[in-house]
Amino acid sequence: MLALTLPIGLVVGITLGALGGGGSILTVPALVYLLGLDPRSATTGSLIIVGVSSLIGALPHWRAGRVRLAQGVVFGGLGVGGAFLGSLLSTSVPQQVLLVAFAGLMLVVAGLMTRRRRSAARKDAAGEADVAATVAPMVSLRPLRVDVRAVGVLLLTATAVGLLTGFFGVGGGFAVVPALVLAMRMPMPVAVGTSLVVISVNSASALVSRLGQDVTLDWRVIGSFTAAAIVGSLIGSRITARVSPARLSLAFTVLLVLVALYTAVRSIAQLV
Repeated sequence: MLALTLPIGLVVGITLGALGGGGSILTVPALVYLLGLDPRSATTGSLIIVGVSSLIGALPHWRAGRVRLAQGVVFGGLGVGGAFLGSLLSTSVPQQVLLVAFAGLMLVVAGLMTRRRRSAARKDAAGEADVAATVAPMVSLRPLRVDVRAVGVLLLTATAVGLLTGFFGVGGGFAVVPALVLAMRMPMPVAVGTSLVVISVNSASALVSRLGQDVTLDWRVIGSFTAAAIVGSLIGSRITARVSPARLSLAFTVLLVLVALYTAVRSIAQLV
C-alpha cells in the first residue's frame, strides 16, 4: 500500500502547488479505490492531507511574493459557516451516493477548467490584458463606493467553497482562484499562491466540525500520503514559474474526467 501512497500523494501535491487547486479533488477517490479507505474516512483524511500540504506549499509562493495573507485568511474565514454545514450534511448521505455526487463534482470542475483555459487562450490570441487588470475593483477609488457585485461574488464563492470542503473533503481551489482574480483583483500567480492559504483555513474549519463523529482514520496511510503531497506541492510551486499553466490544466482535466467516470461507474454499480 505504501508503494502506491507515495506516488499518488506526489501527483496530488504537484497539481495543488502548480495550479493552486484541483489536485485535492483526486485525494478522495485515490484513498477509496487505490488505498482501500471507506468514503467517510477518505473525506475526513483528505481534509488533513489537503490542509497540511496546502499550508506548506504556500510557503514558496509567500517567499516569492505571490501570497496576500490577510485577504486569504478573510476569504477562508467567510467560508467557515459553509464548511461546518457541509460536514454535518455529509453524515446524513449514504456513502455510495456521496461518491456519485463526488464524481459529478469532478466533471463540473473539469468543465470549469476547460472553460477557463479556452478563455485564457482567446485573450492571449487577442492580445488582451490580464483579466485582473480589467475587472472593476471591489472598492472604488471614490469614498464609500463599493462594488456590490464583486462583494456578492466574494461572499457566495467563499460560502460555497466552504460547503464543498466540509461535504466532500476537497480544498475548492478550482473555485477560489477565479474568485480571487475577479472579486479581489489578484493577478493569476498571486491568486494561485493565496488560494493555498484559503484551502488551509477551509480544511481546518471543516476538520474541526467533524470532531466527535464516528470516523476511523488510518494514520499510516494519511501520514505517508500527506508527506508525499507536501513534497509534491513544493515541486509544484516551482513548476508554476516554468511550465505553461495551460498545459498543466489540460493534462489535469483529462485525468479528472477519467477518474470521475471510473468513480461514477463503480459507485452506481454498487448502488444497483
